Amino acid sequence: MSKTMRFLAALVTGVMLSLPWLGFPGWVLFIAWIPLLAIDSYYLSLGGKVKSIHFWAYAFLAFLVWNALTTWWIVHATVMGAILAIVVNSLLMSIVAWLAHLLRRNSTGSVGYIGWVVFWLTFEFFHFHWDIEWPWLTLGNGFANNIKMVQWYEYTGVLGGSLWVLIVNILLFSSLGRILSYQSFRPAIVPLAVVLLFLSVPIFLSHMIYNQIQDNGETRTVLLVQPNIDPYSETFDDGAVNDKLMKFIRLTESGLEDDVDYIIGPETVFEQNWDEEQLETYPAIHQLRLLTEGKVGRALIIGASTYRIYPNGVNKTSTARDSRDGSYSFDRYNTALFTSSTGAVQTYHKSILVSGVEKMPFSRYLGFLEKFIINLGGTTGSLGIQDEPENFKAPNGDLIAPIICYESVFGGYLSKFVQQGAGFITVITNDGWWKNTPGYRQHFAFSRFRAIETRRYVARAANTGISGVIGQRGEIVASTPWWTEAVEKVQLKLNDKLTFYVKYGDFLGRISMFMAGLLVFYLISGTLRKGKKNPH
Repeated sequence: MSKTMRFLAALVTGVMLSLPWLGFPGWVLFIAWIPLLAIDSYYLSLGGKVKSIHFWAYAFLAFLVWNALTTWWIVHATVMGAILAIVVNSLLMSIVAWLAHLLRRNSTGSVGYIGWVVFWLTFEFFHFHWDIEWPWLTLGNGFANNIKMVQWYEYTGVLGGSLWVLIVNILLFSSLGRILSYQSFRPAIVPLAVVLLFLSVPIFLSHMIYNQIQDNGETRTVLLVQPNIDPYSETFDDGAVNDKLMKFIRLTESGLEDDVDYIIGPETVFEQNWDEEQLETYPAIHQLRLLTEGKVGRALIIGASTYRIYPNGVNKTSTARDSRDGSYSFDRYNTALFTSSTGAVQTYHKSILVSGVEKMPFSRYLGFLEKFIINLGGTTGSLGIQDEPENFKAPNGDLIAPIICYESVFGGYLSKFVQQGAGFITVITNDGWWKNTPGYRQHFAFSRFRAIETRRYVARAANTGISGVIGQRGEIVASTPWWTEAVEKVQLKLNDKLTFYVKYGDFLGRISMFMAGLLVFYLISGTLRKGKKNPH
């Protein structure tokens, strides 16, 4: 394989991996890894004559292309942030591939290919849980436009899709290798049959599940309000804040009818920072409450920026910051508010924060960089979070999951709300930062997986982007256009059944992490043994 061919193979892998995030069918992923696996096998065939760093370089190129083509839209918010996100994630991916390549060099049989699978799934699992969470390019997310193929996500979550993609690629590549080695299809008949089995059985089961899912449960009517405020031109003085309030009220009243149970507005409609100890005293809260009158139990969910003060630092949290004079500490939050004509205002604080935007990752070591956090709204610096997920409780007893923006990408986190009894899911977001790019479409599409994993309706209200309702099978029931003031009234069903995934979460990730640990130990011990045999 010439250098030019290796270069082209890396580019092809990067381009094919990106296609499903750009609106193409997810089945492209079943062949996307083959060119990179070919480069892996080429260097393996050289018998150690060339250092493994050469393979790493091509892997980095492939992943750099994938990351750049799918997440370039971050530049609309921050050029430097986009460069860092693309380069760092590509680097992490290439290190994972390099580890798998090293294992292939130092093992025999199928152990190396098992390494490809478990190392990659472990990497994706980590991206859900460590301090720079970025699961946007989880391979299983590539089927967002093909939800009839992955109804079994209710058992595995999106990591099941990643496992599926990797296994099919490896089996197909092995089959092609047999054909090329023997110059005949006959030796590859059985392997190709296995590939066909791995492809067809999950799709067949998915369609069976799809046809069996029934929307049973009580009906609720939600009113989604999309104000369509440009985040790049909005201001935060008192006049602008009042204008946004009046606009929201006007739009809501234009679609408000007697049967509406819940009014849902987007993330951070109000960014002037409300004191959580005095929420009941704000005139805007009283005006919003008026919208819930006229029907018993009607309620409103909307986003705001809030804060909490700890006088003299008493009972302050780990995320709290000190005032300039040191007389008090405070937390600022990206908050979802729940209010009705009866009962106190309920709050939920966004708890999975965007690195470099809403928090400084590894703040214990990098806290001195906090002043460089990107300002995407009325709040700068790391935000506070709450200890545990908590549903909103409506006057009629309904439990509602209040998911804010980026949290909707995290199936394991969202399932905790469902474990606590959430009958349906709300996602409030502001996707206007990414302008008219694939970014807001990808974000909306990922909510389809949350509906499948939990078998809950998802009601999504965006400042602009796509507001809509997604059914229990991941189907889009209703949606709004991009960059348009919109009000959408939609009916949804409640559900109280718990799926396997809700009960057990990302078990594939936990299993892979355990296996990856064993393989790393195997790799290290094998390397040490070789070193003893060849001390020079």
